[in-house]
Amino acid sequence: MPNQEELALVLPEEESMAEEAAAPNSPFQEINREEDAGAAFVLESKGKWYHAGFHLTTAIVGPTILTLPYAFRGLGWWVGFLCLTAMGVVTFYSYYLMSLVLDHCEKAGRRHIRFRELAADVLGSGWMFYFVIFIQTAINTGISIGAILLAGECLQIMYSNLFPNGALKLYHFIAMVTVIMILLSQFPSFHSLRHINLGSLVLSLAYTFIVVAACINAGASKNAPPRDYSLESSASSRVFSAFTSISIIASIYGNGILPEIQATLAPPAAGKMVKGLIMCYAVIFLTFYSAAVSGYWVFGNKSNSNILNSLMPDEGPPLAPVWLVGPAIVFVLLQLFAIGLVYSQVAYEIMERKSADVSKGIFSKRNLIPRIILRSLYVIVCGFFAAMLPFFGDISAVVGAIGFIPLDFVLPMLLYNITHKPKKSSLAYWVNNSIIIVFTCVGILGAFSSIRKLVQDAKEFKLFSSDVVD
Repeated sequence: MPNQEELALVLPEEESMAEEAAAPNSPFQEINREEDAGAAFVLESKGKWYHAGFHLTTAIVGPTILTLPYAFRGLGWWVGFLCLTAMGVVTFYSYYLMSLVLDHCEKAGRRHIRFRELAADVLGSGWMFYFVIFIQTAINTGISIGAILLAGECLQIMYSNLFPNGALKLYHFIAMVTVIMILLSQFPSFHSLRHINLGSLVLSLAYTFIVVAACINAGASKNAPPRDYSLESSASSRVFSAFTSISIIASIYGNGILPEIQATLAPPAAGKMVKGLIMCYAVIFLTFYSAAVSGYWVFGNKSNSNILNSLMPDEGPPLAPVWLVGPAIVFVLLQLFAIGLVYSQVAYEIMERKSADVSKGIFSKRNLIPRIILRSLYVIVCGFFAAMLPFFGDISAVVGAIGFIPLDFVLPMLLYNITHKPKKSSLAYWVNNSIIIVFTCVGILGAFSSIRKLVQDAKEFKLFSSDVVD
């Protein structure tokens, strides 16, 4: 039995939380979710901590890690290592704080399952709800379009190697990918993707280790490129390239859907997300560092924005055997389907909140027909834009810089400071505010550099082109 002193320490905190939950204007008021089909169907809470780990790993560890040697190109060895490690530490800390905020709200009688509701509730601002939903929609739709585009490009690469004079164009392969995505989009809930996302985790490890082996093979071959790790000659160019590289690394670590992932956990969710984070960052450690080091070691300041293109250049002999690189392309293709599904869940949840009837079964005709129609239309629209805008990578870079920074590097610190109220003299308070200030500046500079690249590449843009602008 606890003694009176222990009760005196515990009860005030619990009473405070109860008062917050009961207060009429409190951000922690309980929402009646009995008629919320988006929560009941798409964000159903049945998962274990390792399922959240699968979802989070799929959201972060994707083919974008193959751009890390290119990011090192603008930073060099030591600064590259420093930035990659610092971003990893900051994002883990940020996601950890976000999980603490969600746990705090759950203990106070209010479990948040959507990022937009959490931000609006804690900050007490209605406009924040629409700000978050706008940023989330931009990020998630952009990634869905990018996943379809890159999957189509993977199919095109395989086709062009098998049939060098084939008549099929990029948009034909994008149409094929879109059809497959329409079928996969009918998985009814985020939780139902757990096995797919476990496969995605395995695929990310598989193609990373294949790429590492291919880079080692390329570095040891007689055709190995001369290694040059020097930076830009001009001081202004070095600074600009450095901030572009930092922005790339920050975007690679971002996801923007952690509350929705934590929503899939069976209640009580408190403490479970941390285990999922540790699983995810173990995979990040294995994949990010190995891909960055091996690729930059071989190609140095000639690293391409996709290390596969460096290994299989358009001109000259391939630097890795096709039988080795081929499976990596297939694994990337398969994982892109999982990534597209994960980042579509917020859109599906918004649709079903309005279109579905929670009193009917999830597979009832009343809910199944609208689900098929709406999700198919969403994927078709994403596929259309992927085919029309094969230069979408430049556009999504702008969206990433503007979107990931506030959702993953600013809001978690701000929400923690408001809910947990660390003393102004405490280390946590100053660390959190320093991260907010630094990464707001990084976001602004990253957006500037991305817009600059968009303008520079504008002369190469052509609608429905069969070539992706690098």
